[in-house]
Amino acid sequence: MTADDADPNGASDLEREELTYAETGVDIEASEAATAALIGAVGESDGDYAGLLDIGDRYLALATDGVGTKLLVAEALSDYSTVGIDCIAMNTNDLVAAGVRPVAFVDYLAIDEPDDIFAEQIGQGLSAGATEADLELVGGETAVMPEVVTGLDLAGTCAGLAAKDAIFPGEAEPGDALVGFRSSGIHSNGLTLARTAVTREHDYTDPYPFDGYDTLGEALLEPTRLYTHLLDPMRAHDVRAAAHVTGGGWTNLERLGDHRYVVENAFEPHPVFEFVQQEGSVADEEMHRTFNMGTGFVCALAPDDADALAEATDGRVIGRVEAGSGVSIRGLEL
Repeated sequence: MTADDADPNGASDLEREELTYAETGVDIEASEAATAALIGAVGESDGDYAGLLDIGDRYLALATDGVGTKLLVAEALSDYSTVGIDCIAMNTNDLVAAGVRPVAFVDYLAIDEPDDIFAEQIGQGLSAGATEADLELVGGETAVMPEVVTGLDLAGTCAGLAAKDAIFPGEAEPGDALVGFRSSGIHSNGLTLARTAVTREHDYTDPYPFDGYDTLGEALLEPTRLYTHLLDPMRAHDVRAAAHVTGGGWTNLERLGDHRYVVENAFEPHPVFEFVQQEGSVADEEMHRTFNMGTGFVCALAPDDADALAEATDGRVIGRVEAGSGVSIRGLEL
């Protein structure tokens, strides 16, 4: 449908209500405030991708995350075969961003009633993700809670180990270059906005209007890319800090330190982002504050090292670090 075409309710695309992440049910600012309250109550450190425990000559690192409302797409298509990969990836990528090698994973599956078929599919995805990440599945828990959970929820915790001198310093410096790595698609963040936009006038089983997938639901279910293969090359090229581009989209770059991040050569967004933006009438800024928009992982390092890292991997130099604050990308100031 073009901007001039009428929808079934008689309104043009330009007249549609503009969707935001908050209006679809996920308010990032409110979520961050709640997280800050939790952190303040329990005394945790804030801003790190992984919790680090000093165990002598090494750190034991822990990260925990889930799949989120992507599970609702899997439920609609009766296809849970890839969400286990998402669960592994969302956790291991956070460890990699800290410079930690993932070694073990435990999952937690909460369901309202047992179902052998989808449990087997989830297990297949977990196994595939663990194999790609080169870590061990060391157990998990399945909880049947019909009065607490409707459908299911899948989350997990990943443990990693790193020598103390292997951890990234965690702070970029003005003058550094930014090297980015392509995402596989939407990954596992922003699905509440994506689902709301797509299902305004479509079903998940409707044909996907671009190459690569048969249905819209399949495009949304593309599993999160794992970045564990980057750990050794990033260490070899003296990466100072890295960011896993997840919830909050491109504002995740601010986790590299209090600087200004100028992005001039980001990977092009996948067509699924174009479709979500069109169907949801989502503003450019909202898209970049919600989704990875084609780049799922970013690291900061000296310019000479950046060129070498890009040549040694499938990444490319996408920008630079300057004095100041905020993120500049595609004419937007985030």
